[in-house]
Amino acid sequence: MDRVIVKVKGQQTDAAGETSRIEMVAEGRHYYRNGWHYVLYDDQLAEDKAAAATILKIAPDTMVLLRNGSVNQEQRFAAAQESRSVYRTPYGNLDLSVTTNTIDIIYGTVSGNIDINYAMAINGKWQSQNELHIEICAAAGENSRLN
Repeated sequence: MDRVIVKVKGQQTDAAGETSRIEMVAEGRHYYRNGWHYVLYDDQLAEDKAAAATILKIAPDTMVLLRNGSVNQEQRFAAAQESRSVYRTPYGNLDLSVTTNTIDIIYGTVSGNIDINYAMAINGKWQSQNELHIEICAAAGENSRLN
């Protein structure tokens, strides 16, 4: 497994036109198996919450987000497709629906970039338009394994 740095930037615009942004950087691990890149890291969802173990499964035109810990979730992103899942939290479950407008994945051997534009609905009601940008790069000492 290769050590990687995962940088996530997200933007969410709700029905009122209010925009919120998130940024996160974490150290993780990467491996490749059966046509999928796997990136594993701990996602600190909020400063006062426990981290969720996160796995990104990345193929040339699809990304699957798996979270297990303070929340449990499996979400698939593929162009022009809707994906439904149950978002499990300590406060209850939410039916989550994501419609991927565009997804752009550029991935090399270890490093890559992912850009996703999607709409999100919770319990059948539209919530927000979202943009997600993920950068994965080899950690220090792994430079010999760059793309």
